[in-house]
Amino acid sequence: MLTVDCKDVSSIKNDLLVYVADKVAAIPTIKQHQFTLSTFNDDETLDITLVISAIKEYLDSIDEGKNFAVVSNNEKINITSISGRVIERASVDPSELFSCTHCGFVTKYQVELNVHMRIHYL
Repeated sequence: MLTVDCKDVSSIKNDLLVYVADKVAAIPTIKQHQFTLSTFNDDETLDITLVISAIKEYLDSIDEGKNFAVVSNNEKINITSISGRVIERASVDPSELFSCTHCGFVTKYQVELNVHMRIHYL
């Protein structure tokens, strides 16, 4: 299990979580200023370099890659502002997010969750 500290990018934490979890095929869990990623099988481990690469890729996609450093220390990854810059976006209240009870998939749309849930019963 990896922990990603998002204190400096908390306004984009939810979007980042979804992007990274999809990229590395992991089960996400949201916490206050961080999120964790777990594997589907207990026998497997997450590739920390792949997770860092996905985080950097997301930051680059929103033109913020040059403003933040992504540093790992054992099982914890910190996203730290280099210049003290803070990303300000209208954030989604966690109570407005919908999560799959089977795998932890997170979305802000009830319809998307319903479609996702049907996949588990195919």
